[in-house]
Amino acid sequence: MSSPLPSLLAAAFERRRPLLAQLAAEQTNAYRLFHGSAENCPGLTIDRYNDLLLIQSFHQGLSAGERQTISDFYAAEIPGLTAVYNDRSQTNSRIGNPLPPDELAAAQIQREFSEIGVRYLVQGRHGGQDPWLFLDLRAARRRLMQEVAGKSLLNLFAYTCGVGVAAAKAGAAYVVNVDFAESSLAVGKENARLNDLPIRLRYVHSDAFAAMRQLAGIGQPKVVRRKSMPDFPKLDQRAFDVVFLDPPRYAKSPFGVVDIVNDYAALMKPALLCTAQGGTLICSNNAAQISRDVWGDQLQRCARKNGRTIDDLEWITPEADFPSPDGQPPLKIARLKV
Repeated sequence: MSSPLPSLLAAAFERRRPLLAQLAAEQTNAYRLFHGSAENCPGLTIDRYNDLLLIQSFHQGLSAGERQTISDFYAAEIPGLTAVYNDRSQTNSRIGNPLPPDELAAAQIQREFSEIGVRYLVQGRHGGQDPWLFLDLRAARRRLMQEVAGKSLLNLFAYTCGVGVAAAKAGAAYVVNVDFAESSLAVGKENARLNDLPIRLRYVHSDAFAAMRQLAGIGQPKVVRRKSMPDFPKLDQRAFDVVFLDPPRYAKSPFGVVDIVNDYAALMKPALLCTAQGGTLICSNNAAQISRDVWGDQLQRCARKNGRTIDDLEWITPEADFPSPDGQPPLKIARLKV
């Protein structure tokens, strides 16, 4: 860990002061306070979710002194935060550090926070490893809310349905959230209950490929690679005005694998088929080794190969609490008119 930690924290906080004032004015109290990969301390991230200060280390663990330094700094700048430390420096980024009973109890409390006036739940420690809302995707949720009123939305790899809830809050006419993890959808349902939504969201506990194939009207195979397919929820064919595609980096599926590095087209093709002609497809890719230009070219070629034209490609850049010195943030978000 770099020795001048207090000065690094202070510099990062000063850089964010204008953004934090803007976010507070629009009812947002969740943001990244320290983005170590771009702020001279790789592997350290510090996020605020209302009164939760979530400290996470990914390359090496923090010493007790370093944790105290971080807690003391933010206690002075933002009084009243409860610090939770997750050491994720071991294999597969699993949380490895046990907490004393009192700290664990505080870490497992469900807390509410808000983003652009939308309310969500967060829990510092839970059964999974990632926070219940990814803050670097705020820019995409913001952009979606600007255009989704009166439209239908298909939210793929919905996780805790942050995108779906934000869309409904912004006036979407119909929202379907698809995720393979029932526990994530359960959090999504609680997120929806926190907000005064004008519509009832739909939640589909399913493999994304199975859902997309049915919505696109593609036949569902009974056997793939000599394995019988599970019984997936039955869905009627339907095209959506907006499709939001936010896949994990890598995951196994009965239909093969989700691999955003080597085969993003396998995801984009069925997502395109679920998108109405002239509609909007928003795609994300968080693989740092794929440049924006290379990925953008892949998206263009995939669309052409499947008989669709990208009439407009807009890059949505993560906001200023996720700085990127070279202008090439790992999270790439493309808004496509197709």
